[in-house]
Amino acid sequence: MNERLESLLRRHTELSGLIQDPDLVRDQKKYRDIMKEYSQLDTIAASQREIEEITGQLDDAKSLIQNEKDPEMREMAKEESRELETRLKDAEDRLKFLLIPKDPLDEKNIIMEIRAGTGGDEAALFASDLYRMYSRFAETRGWKFEIMGSNETELGGFKEIIFSISGSNVYENLRYESGVHRVQRVPATEASGRIHTSAVTVAVLPEADETEIDIRTEDLRIDVMRAGGPGGQCVNTTDSAVRITHIPTGVVVHCQDEKSQLKNKAKAMRILRARVYELEEAKAASERAEARKSQVGNGDRSERIRTYNFPQNRLTDHRINLTLYKLDLIMQGDVAELFDALKLSAREELLQSSASTPAAS
Repeated sequence: MNERLESLLRRHTELSGLIQDPDLVRDQKKYRDIMKEYSQLDTIAASQREIEEITGQLDDAKSLIQNEKDPEMREMAKEESRELETRLKDAEDRLKFLLIPKDPLDEKNIIMEIRAGTGGDEAALFASDLYRMYSRFAETRGWKFEIMGSNETELGGFKEIIFSISGSNVYENLRYESGVHRVQRVPATEASGRIHTSAVTVAVLPEADETEIDIRTEDLRIDVMRAGGPGGQCVNTTDSAVRITHIPTGVVVHCQDEKSQLKNKAKAMRILRARVYELEEAKAASERAEARKSQVGNGDRSERIRTYNFPQNRLTDHRINLTLYKLDLIMQGDVAELFDALKLSAREELLQSSASTPAAS
């Protein structure tokens, strides 16, 4: 048993005693934090108990193989031993994954930004398709969905759409969507039936709490203006649109979807906070001596991560060499298989890197 596992099991035992204290519930925040940590460690403890149980059964089977005189019973023991060895390996692999330190960002809510790239109207239409794909997946998970801002085209596409998703482990599931998404299909407006290639850029930003990042009022420039609609059409006649500039970083956010200036400002600040937080996280990661370089990419939005080929009903994720021939279902929100494969690849990469470093105590 490595040092990290021993340390976590000791902590699990300690928490088991703490949660029996009736005074704990008086401090609700502390109670929630402790129960959350206990739940995570309880999964590890249960996995370790499973390994010990299977190991005991395997020892019994091996003893039977050595000492049993009856050939038929000995053969049955060998078969059971092979099954137990497979189960033991699976259980040990599960425990190894559980021991990988969890990224604290995984539990965060996100702000997602989708922007049409090369391809004009077709790119904007695909941006709308991606938005629908993510929103339907969010619905299946019971996540909360809110549009923060959008710029719609006359054909019903989006030059840009920004929205928030909140719920359980949202960032863990969607973090690998950042990058360039390439689409190959025949546009509805294409009379000759030629396949066009377009691109859409996606950004996934972990949403920061106000306490996690300090944005000073004096570092902001806030401009208000009248909101404009498609084709220069005026949305309303009041100065409700808000543009906020974070002077130290140059980050600019514009919100005009709400009729209330106050609501637009609140949404703009959430987006601004997430973008500045992402910049600080990226800077911190680059300053670490050995920043992890996962197979699933570094989240660079200039990196082409995936191709959606509609004529072949094919999706290919280039980072993990995964190809699925069910693009029609994927575009309806059936993306769990894809997202799970990306998470698994990242965890395997982490496992390999952690195996080459001393265990944490």
